[in-house]
Order: sequence, then C-alpha cells, then structure tokens
Amino acid sequence: MVSHAPDPTGPLLVRGDVVTPTGVLRDAVVHVVDGRVDRVEPAAQVPAEQRPDAPAPGTLVLPGLVDLHCHGGGGAGFPDATGPQDVRRAAAQHLRHGTTTLVASLVTAPRAVLLERAALLADAADAGVVAGIHLEGPFLAPARCGAQSADDMLPGDPTLVRDLAAAARGHLVTMTVAPEVPGVADGGQDVLAALVAAGALPSVGHTDGTAEQVEAAVARAFDLLATSPRARGPRPTATHLFNGMRPPHHRDPGPVAACLAAAARGELVVELVADGTHLAPATVRAVMELVGPDGAVLVTDAMAAAGMPDGDYRLGPAAVRVADGVARVLQPTADGGVSTGAIAGGVAHLLDVVRATVAAGVPLVDAVRAASATPADVLGRHDVGALVPGRRADLVVTTPDLRPLRVARGGLWVA
Repeated sequence: MVSHAPDPTGPLLVRGDVVTPTGVLRDAVVHVVDGRVDRVEPAAQVPAEQRPDAPAPGTLVLPGLVDLHCHGGGGAGFPDATGPQDVRRAAAQHLRHGTTTLVASLVTAPRAVLLERAALLADAADAGVVAGIHLEGPFLAPARCGAQSADDMLPGDPTLVRDLAAAARGHLVTMTVAPEVPGVADGGQDVLAALVAAGALPSVGHTDGTAEQVEAAVARAFDLLATSPRARGPRPTATHLFNGMRPPHHRDPGPVAACLAAAARGELVVELVADGTHLAPATVRAVMELVGPDGAVLVTDAMAAAGMPDGDYRLGPAAVRVADGVARVLQPTADGGVSTGAIAGGVAHLLDVVRATVAAGVPLVDAVRAASATPADVLGRHDVGALVPGRRADLVVTTPDLRPLRVARGGLWVA
C-alpha cells in the first residue's frame, strides 16, 4: 500500500493516486521530509531503488481532512466532556478515520457551562488535540432550535462573547448566531462586532430570519472581517445550510436563498452535512454546482455516537437515541414514555461524508477540496488541507471507494 524509503532516516514516500486541490495525479508519490510535504511527482520519476512498491490499483492518497463542525465521537462528546480524556477520545475517533484537523463544537448551554467547556477545549487546542472551538449558540432562534436547548437561548450579548473568547484563550474560531435575534446584528457594538474583534468568524444558523435580515448580517460580517487585523479569513460561514433554518419558499426565500447567493458571490462559505441523512443527494449536488468547492465545506456535525453502535447518548442537555444510524432527540410523551424528534447531529466521519458526496454525483476532487483545502482556508490555516509543498504532511490513504487504510498526521502514521 505505502512504503518508507529503504533508509529509515530518509523521507517518507507514499504512493497511490494522489488527490490535489486541482486534480488527481495517477500513480504518484508524495515525498514527506521533516513532517511536511516536500514534493509530489509521478512514480516513474522516482529512482527505482527509492520507489515504493505499487499499491493496489485505485488506491487513493488524500490530504488530511478538516472538519469545522464536530460535537464528538467514539462515545464522548465535547459539550459533555468533563476532562481532557473525553476530548482526546472524541478527537481520536475522527483522527483514525482521516480527520487530521478538527474544530470542537459546543451547543447552547448555561453561561457557566459554556465558560467551563471553553476553558477545557482551550487546553486541548494548546495541546494540538483540536484546532479550535466552535460555539453553536446560545444566540439562536428558539423556533429553529433543532436539538438545541431553547430554554438556554439568549438575546445577543457582546459581553458574553468577550468572556467566552477570553476563556477560549484565542482558540474561539467561529460562533453560530441567528441574525434576527436582538443584539446579534443590530449594528454598533453587537455580537457580530464582538466576534470579529475576538478573531472569530460569525456563522449564520439556527435562524428563522428573513432573507433580508440574513443578507444584511452577512454583508455586515463580511465588511467587519475585511477591516479587522484579527480576521482568520475574509468570509463568514453558514452553519449546516438548510438544517435548522426556515425552509425556502418562492415567496419567502428565507436564510437558505440569502446564504446561497452570498456564497455564489464569494462572500460566505456554506456548511453541508452531506451524510445522506441531513440532506438529499440532489440537494448536495445542486449546492456544489451553484457555489463550487470553494464556496462550500463538508462537515459532520458529529456527536458522541459517531463510530459507535445504535443506542442512547447525550448531546449537551439533550437525550439522543440513535437507531439505524440516525440520531434523534428523545422527547417525553403524555403517557410517560418517549418519542424521537429532530435530528440531533451526525454519526458519520468526514471521510464518510466525502464518500456520500461523491456518490451524490459530485466530482472526487471537488468533494475532497470541500473537506480539506476550503475549510483550512476558512480557518486561516495555510499549513494544512492540501498535498502541496510546505504544508504539514497530513495524509489519508484509502481504497478506491474511499474506505480508510492508513492515516498520517505531520508525517507520522497514527492509524
């Protein structure tokens, strides 16, 4: 499958069909030196005495994947983590399946809980276990709460943003907000301004707002980022497009249409939970054709059940039941029993999402780019996300149908 150079002190050489940001190099070799990509070249150009053995036909070499929205996996969830071991367990589940850069997501919770979890995840970010923190709430629309706790949702509070950013110690990378919630996008010292000042990207989501409200908020966030020395990148994002949003209607286009238009203009990046559950394949294909792989990122929205069997789990304050690979909130019934409600995050790994996206008809190179180079750009991480010289040597070796075989992070095999 892959081979080291005969000299164990020499570079690592990995051979296969290499997926780059612009195409697939058939039967190529990735040269890794000191944990970074040195070059990628056709295997025929590598001297015979150094050339790795040919892998099975169709073996793919992908860049390490970058997930901007993940709540956990392996039976552990970031919103429920009580110590570093929980954070490592969740991150390791996704690392073994090819996600070498992972942003840890929290959900709406009381102020004290959010501050405590932000501090815990900041420690993990300092240690390189996660790449940053995503706050999904608490400034969201109760009408579009999904699996989030409507009781803990708040009006926009810039002071709370600053307190959370301080607890995160520079690792708060993005926050999901509903633009129509008072205090979020009112102008002046609102939540959008506080987020950009803290170096975090605003993300539109869990919103019941009108198209006009979303358009105005996206334009304001885009302008704030353009003038901020702390901005990670120039574009805000949209949290899991379609999910947790007012559905589009031809006389009430709502958030979805506004987000798609902004992404097509290059002013926004939309998240897609393209796992076969959250979105129909035709929806994924249509969005990718409309905005391209630079305007969309594939995410998992995974919760603790990712990589685990069906059963009962938690997502912050919500009880969740996974049945037939779909996670749904458990709700009490009048007779004292329980029923299942809204989808409560995903249970897939990001490589699974890439595979489902390709199965939906999206070209392989575009699907991989939307799960690697584009989310890396969103984070302002120009050291990961692509198999190009100088970047960290994060590689995922897969079968032709995108099943993981080996994973390397920084040039070291981790799975």
